[in-house]
Amino acid sequence: MAQTYFSKDHEWIVVEGDSATVGITDYAQAQLGDIVFAEVPPAGTALEKGKEAAVVESVKAASDVYAPVTGTVTEANAALEADPALVNTSPEQDGWFFKLTLSDPSELDGLMDEAAYKAFVESL
Repeated sequence: MAQTYFSKDHEWIVVEGDSATVGITDYAQAQLGDIVFAEVPPAGTALEKGKEAAVVESVKAASDVYAPVTGTVTEANAALEADPALVNTSPEQDGWFFKLTLSDPSELDGLMDEAAYKAFVESL
C-alpha cells in the first residue's frame, strides 16, 4: 500500500516498500508559475535528505527541489525534459521528478501527512 508524505520544502513523496517517487506539490508549482525547464537527477545519483536533488525554472525564477529522504535515484522522469509544463498541469501525477530507493526509511518520520501539510500551507 502506497503512502504519501510531504516536506516543508513542498515536495511530495509516495512510498511503496523501499522505493519512492518524488515531485513538487500543487502549492509549489502554483507559487513558481509557468515551468519552462526541469533538470532531474539521472539514475544512479546518490541523494542526501535535505540537499538539492533537481532544479525547476519558471518564467519567474529558478528553484531547487530537495530530496525529502536519503536514497539512490532509480529513474528520472524523462518526460519533463520534453514537456516541463507537466509540473504545472499534473504536479502530483505525471509531473513527478525522480524515483529512488530509500536508504533509511526512518527518515519518513520527519515528514508530514496530507492533513498536516494542508495545515502547514494554510499557515503560510
